[in-house]
Amino acid sequence: MSPAFDVQRIAQASAKHPKEASIKYAYGTAGFRMKADLLDCVVFRVGLLAALRSAKMDGQYIGVMITASHNPEEDNGVKLVDPRGEMLQQSWEAYATSLANAADDAALVKYFEDLIQVAKVDVSKKPKVVYGFDTRPSCPALVAALEDALGACGVEAINFGLKTTPQLHYAVRCLNTQNDPMARYDYGKLILACDELCMLTIVVKANIKKLSPIHVDCANGVGAPKLRELAKYIDDVLDVKIVNDAVGVKGKLNFECGADYVKTTQSLPLGSTLQPGNRACSYDGDADRIVYYYVDDESNFRLLDGDKIASLAAMFIIDVVKAAELADQIKVGVVQTAYANGSSTHYLEKTLKVPVSCVSTGVKHLHHEAERYDVGVYFEANGHGTVLFSSAAQQAIRNAEERTPAQAEALAQLKALTELINQTVGDAMSDMLLVEAILAHKQWDLAKWDAAYTDLPNKLAKVIVPNRNKFKTTNAERQLTEPKDLQAAIDAEVAKYSSGRSFVRASGTEDAVRVYAEAASRAECDELIVKVVELVQLYA
Repeated sequence: MSPAFDVQRIAQASAKHPKEASIKYAYGTAGFRMKADLLDCVVFRVGLLAALRSAKMDGQYIGVMITASHNPEEDNGVKLVDPRGEMLQQSWEAYATSLANAADDAALVKYFEDLIQVAKVDVSKKPKVVYGFDTRPSCPALVAALEDALGACGVEAINFGLKTTPQLHYAVRCLNTQNDPMARYDYGKLILACDELCMLTIVVKANIKKLSPIHVDCANGVGAPKLRELAKYIDDVLDVKIVNDAVGVKGKLNFECGADYVKTTQSLPLGSTLQPGNRACSYDGDADRIVYYYVDDESNFRLLDGDKIASLAAMFIIDVVKAAELADQIKVGVVQTAYANGSSTHYLEKTLKVPVSCVSTGVKHLHHEAERYDVGVYFEANGHGTVLFSSAAQQAIRNAEERTPAQAEALAQLKALTELINQTVGDAMSDMLLVEAILAHKQWDLAKWDAAYTDLPNKLAKVIVPNRNKFKTTNAERQLTEPKDLQAAIDAEVAKYSSGRSFVRASGTEDAVRVYAEAASRAECDELIVKVVELVQLYA
């Protein structure tokens, strides 16, 4: 075996990070995520897996991000990033779970050695890992556990430091595809692309005015210092007013603020003094989600979530592709989950006439499906999403002949979009710049954007159940197959309400099921979700 994988050295390092026998860990879409004081041994073992994954991938960089995103401050988490900046290959999620649950050092070493054989890891390859972390107080200790594992495996490691999750994803891709020092960027590439796109949409056209300031709630997380850096470079085209930037203040991270809070409660974040006419958005704690919102003239809160962002992006890209005379070569598609509002799906299919796919909840499912389109737009309703340009689409844009000034401008916009958008993962800052560029081009305020379609009233509920595994689904999690007869009972209730829709799916992290309902009126929606919750409790 290669000296890089000295099992005696690994066992000695593991002894500093023992596992509690009573804890069972599971690697999901977000990696491992739980109370921070339970994660020491897990982060160590993720470091071991990162080394193996890098060797398996011919010595390419693997990313490790320590964050719990929108979770409360006392939580933390860790996840792996594959060489192209995408989520860890699904088959390796099972390896991560098994490695994390090895009972003791001896079992850990045995599984580690077995995994080399099972996964056919080339141990002669020097493993490389780049890692980052967010602002949580538990991060330094967890980073130390990770570094112990990387050291024990002889990894060539880069400490990427305090970063947003999307920055880490993007860095992994850059290191593996370009060997580019821009991999250490603090949104430098996005700044350049934003300048180019904004020059096209704001400065070059004398009749286009600078938009009003955007108030950005950074959830008291890592997005605050990163946005402050970015804002210095774009203040000539966009005024940014940062809200909730108390980084490092105990108890502030994600507390009654951030994208998840705003989306879930459909209310302003703590600390917001938004007035009618103001524009605002919220990031989550690690800056990979974004939602927009405003207060209308009657002081009503109005949310523009991931569905609205996807619709705006799809509309703009379709228009620009047509103006670039590439509609016959580049087909645009949108990917949603069952949580997408029914009105958004109707708008996309009937008004924009764009194909829409529905997949199971989880970014990895959306990302994979989006890759099937020339340009794939995907956003979860919670605000996590991006736009993917296939290599064929990018080549078509590069090779297109410029025959008219209008076509030349459209091609320049498409080229700038491919640089502006972080195509590895949802990125709140990149997505914000995309939205701001489109709104500037259209000269729309948030109310005008919001008017494209009206969301059906909707509501989410969580039901604690004895065993979530009883609830099995099909059709992208929109229909239950078990418990028997429950779906028929739900369908009967839904049929009583105008534009009614409801689905039930098991939680991926706790013994609970999630219930979603929507209907034509708020009162009907509230009634419907109560009825479905009662049915879930009856069949649980």
